[in-house]
Amino acid sequence: MARLPASRPRVVIALLAVLMLLFAVACSSDSGNTTTADLCAPPGPSAAAPAPANVAGGEAAGVDRYTTATTEPLDSIDINQLGLAQPGVLNVGTLSDAPPSICVNSAGAFTGFDNELLKAVAEKIGLRVQFSGTEFASLLSLVSTGRFDAGSSSITTTDERRREVGFTNGYDFGYFSLVVPTGSPITAFTDLKPGMRVGVVQGTVQDEYVTGTLHLDPVKYPDYNTAYANLKTGQIDAWVAPSQQATGAIKPGDPTTIVQNTFSLDNFVGWAVRKNNQPLIDALNAGLDAVIADGTYAELYSNWVPRPLPPGWKPGSKSAPTPQLPDFEKIAAENRHTDQSAAPKSTLQQLKDTFFNWSLYRQAFPDLFKTGLPNTLILALVSGVLGTLIGILLAVAGISRTRWLRWPARVYTDIFRGLPAVVIILLIGLGVGPVVKGLTGNNPYWLGAVALALLSSAYIGEIFRSGIQSVEAGQLEAARAIGFGYRQAMTLVVIPQGIRRVLPALMNQFIALIKDSSLIYFLGLLATQRELFAVGRDLNSQTGNLSPLVAAGLVYLILTIPLTHLVNYIDRRLRTGRAEAAAAEVEQAVVTEGRGA
Repeated sequence: MARLPASRPRVVIALLAVLMLLFAVACSSDSGNTTTADLCAPPGPSAAAPAPANVAGGEAAGVDRYTTATTEPLDSIDINQLGLAQPGVLNVGTLSDAPPSICVNSAGAFTGFDNELLKAVAEKIGLRVQFSGTEFASLLSLVSTGRFDAGSSSITTTDERRREVGFTNGYDFGYFSLVVPTGSPITAFTDLKPGMRVGVVQGTVQDEYVTGTLHLDPVKYPDYNTAYANLKTGQIDAWVAPSQQATGAIKPGDPTTIVQNTFSLDNFVGWAVRKNNQPLIDALNAGLDAVIADGTYAELYSNWVPRPLPPGWKPGSKSAPTPQLPDFEKIAAENRHTDQSAAPKSTLQQLKDTFFNWSLYRQAFPDLFKTGLPNTLILALVSGVLGTLIGILLAVAGISRTRWLRWPARVYTDIFRGLPAVVIILLIGLGVGPVVKGLTGNNPYWLGAVALALLSSAYIGEIFRSGIQSVEAGQLEAARAIGFGYRQAMTLVVIPQGIRRVLPALMNQFIALIKDSSLIYFLGLLATQRELFAVGRDLNSQTGNLSPLVAAGLVYLILTIPLTHLVNYIDRRLRTGRAEAAAAEVEQAVVTEGRGA
C-alpha cells in the first residue's frame, strides 16, 4: 500500500522554525549591544592617531623612482582621449571591506578616503565616477584587462605590480602593523618564525612582505575581518595588516594588541590604471595635485584618516604643495586621557559579540531582503533555466550515435566540471567581457549569470544523461515496435521518463546555484547588484562584526530549506506513486467498468 508522504508537515515545521528565529532576532530586546560604531563613516580630526612609536628598524626607505616631477595642466587634458570604456565616466573597481580607506556605507554607497578623494580628483578633470565592488585578489587583473578604468583600494605600489598595471603618484602611505594576542611572546616582526601561523589577506602587499621578506608561509584570508576574527579566536598566532585596518578593527576589550609597525617610503599608495593608458595616469596626477592645492585633500584626509604624515613623504607630484594638516600628534595627546580601558572579554562573550549581535541582525535584514535576495534569485533563476536548456542538449548529444556529437559534449562536460567555479566565472568575465562590452555596457552582471549557467549545464547534462540511460531498453524497443522512429521514440517516450526520474537531482543543482551566485562578486558589481553574501559582507565591513554574515546565512536557509524538503517530497512521490485514497478511486473505477456499468 502506498503511504501518504510525510514531508509536508516537516516543511511547515522547518519554515515555522526559521520564521520564529527571524522574529526573535528582529524583535530581540537585547540591550547589551544596541550600538555599533560605523567603521565606514569619517571619524573626524578628533579621532587622530599618533605616529607609531614602535616602528621596526632595518626597513630603510628606498629611492623614490616613480613620483613625477610635475603634472600636466588641467586645462590641457582632453577627457575624450583618456581611453575610458564609457565617455565621461571613470569606471572604478574597489573593495567594501577595508574601512576607513575603502568600504560601503550604511546607505549602500562605496565610499572611504580613497574613493572620496578619487571622486574629488575626477571632478577636477570633468569625469563622473562609477564604483563597482570586487575582490582584491582579482582587482589588478580586472584593471589590466580593461574591465575597470582604475582600481581604488589602498594599493601599495611594488615593482611586481608595476609589471601588470600602471600607477598614479602617491596619495597615501601605509604602515604594516603586527597584531598579536595580548600576552603573546611575539613582540616584533623578527620574532615570526617558520611554523607560526601568520595571517594576511591574500594578494595584498602584506602577503608579499610575509612571503618575500620574512620568507614565511602565511595563512591567507579573503578579507580583513575574517583574518582578525581568526586572530581573536586563537586560530592564528599573528596578523600582519595595514595599520589603518588594524587600528580600526581592535575594539576595547579585545584580547589583541599592535606590537610593531614598519614602513618604507618607496612603496606609496596609488590608484592603479591600465599599463598603456598614460593619458589617464597623467590626468589623475594633475587632478590629485589640484585637490592638494585647493585644500580638498587636507579636508578629506583630516576627516577620514587623521594621522601624521611620515617624515620625508608627501602626496602628489614633487612640485605639489605639502597639504596643511592639523597637528594630529597634539590632538591625539589631548584626547588620550579620555580613553577608557575595558576589561578583557571572555571567550564566550567574544563569540556572542562576533556572531550574535542582535542589533546588527535587525540592521542587516532590510538590505538583505531589499537588495541581496532579489539579485540572488535573479542570478539563480536565469542561470538555472539557461543551464537546464544547455544541459538537455548536452545529454542528448552525449548519448547520440554520432561521435561528432558525443565527443564535443564529453569534452565540454569534462572541462566545465573539472574547473573551479571561480576560474570559469573569471574566464567568462575577463575573456568574453571585453569582446561584448558594447552589448553589456561593460557590466558583468549578466556575464556572471551566463558563467553560472555554463558551469551548471555540465552537471545538469550528466544528470539528464544518467536519467535517460536509466530508462529500460524495452521502452525504446516497444516504441519502435509500434512504428516510432528512433528520434520519435527518444523524444516522446524515453527522454520524458528520464527527466521525470532526475527531478530531485535537478532541484539539488538549483540549490547549489543559489549559493554559487555569491561568486559573481569577483567580476565587480555595482552596489545595487550585490547578492545576499555581498550585502552581508558589506555590513560586516562597516561594523567589523560577523553577525551580518550569519544573518545572510539565515536568508539562504529560508530559500534552501523549503527547496530541500520539496526535493524529498518529489522523490518520495515518484518512488511511491499517488496517495492511497487516489489509488483506491482508480481501482474502484476499473472494477465498475469491468461490470459493464
